[in-house]
Amino acid sequence: MVDPSLYAAFLLAAFVLCVTPGPDMMFIVAMGGRGGPSAGVMAAFGVACAMLVHAVAAALGLSALFTALPALYHVLRWAGAAYLLYLAFRAFRDRSLPGGADGESGPGGRRAFLRGALVNLLNPKVIVFNVAFLPQFVDPGLGHVPGQFLLLGVTIVVMGFCVDGTVGLLAGRLAGLLRHSRRVARALDLFSGTVFAGLALRLAATPK
Repeated sequence: MVDPSLYAAFLLAAFVLCVTPGPDMMFIVAMGGRGGPSAGVMAAFGVACAMLVHAVAAALGLSALFTALPALYHVLRWAGAAYLLYLAFRAFRDRSLPGGADGESGPGGRRAFLRGALVNLLNPKVIVFNVAFLPQFVDPGLGHVPGQFLLLGVTIVVMGFCVDGTVGLLAGRLAGLLRHSRRVARALDLFSGTVFAGLALRLAATPK
């Protein structure tokens, strides 16, 4: 269903994205740090469920739009490249990683799950990022485009949950590392910025 070389590149890129700290991960760190390991894991599960919703939406919607309006693919390609360059610029410019806590302590598992799901579902950048990221690893020539989107989406959801669930379990120690070590934070910023910039150049240079 998918091109093996593209899928291998996707696995590498998805892993880099999953282990690079972002808003969702910092939210999970805060939930796990304040509510314990179970809250951290449930928050990660909520984020994963929301990501699955985005993956299904991409599988059902993006491929149909690309088929009906081929020009839309190129519009989204350039918009995606611009957005990825923006992410790279922000990563290179940042000097610290954001923390995230809403001032409440001890959230239960159900509340942690709901918050994790809502934080991800209500973030429009996640939708835009899926538009920019997933099409790079879909080969329309192989057919089954919705299936390719769904496979890629499920893959990154499972990988993300494995990483984020571990982060939730180790929230206290990891939160201390990310919040107080500026050297580690800066290295992660430079690494993620390089990845985003490389993806943007690849997206802009590949017509379809």
